[in-house]
Amino acid sequence: MSTTRQYQPGDFGSEPDGAGTTSAGSESRVRTLALGSASGIVPMARDFTRQALYDWGWLPAESAERRAAAEDVLLVVSELVTNACLHAEGPEELRVSSDTKVLRLEVTDRGTGQPAPRTPHRAGRPGGHGMFIVQRLCLDWGVSRTPGAPGKTVWAILAAPA
Repeated sequence: MSTTRQYQPGDFGSEPDGAGTTSAGSESRVRTLALGSASGIVPMARDFTRQALYDWGWLPAESAERRAAAEDVLLVVSELVTNACLHAEGPEELRVSSDTKVLRLEVTDRGTGQPAPRTPHRAGRPGGHGMFIVQRLCLDWGVSRTPGAPGKTVWAILAAPA
């Protein structure tokens, strides 16, 4: 079960540069990882994000709620990077940013497709759960594209643990 707080979709905007996710006067933190031609991309992305969570004080978790929030983040990273590997010609970059209220994940890839939760969602069948999981765990998510440039950035926002 997710520990993220529920807000209306779109409350945090779809700005690809992270605008709208940083509160006035709060400390903003950003980490970027190039993924282009690496092997073992999904575990590498999880380890990179896990280290950021340690550095930013999310881990080690002091409570079950904080531990669940960190696990939600790592699961969403896995799903976004896996989707880029399977459906979008591979991920190029992972960007993780955080302030006191939210954590924003961005995976940039070379693909032209539009990610969407599979409908109808069939919980008993293997595969096809990635974007459904992202939708359920995140406060908001979306896709940003740069006109005239190949690829896209799939972003997701999760609430910081209380």
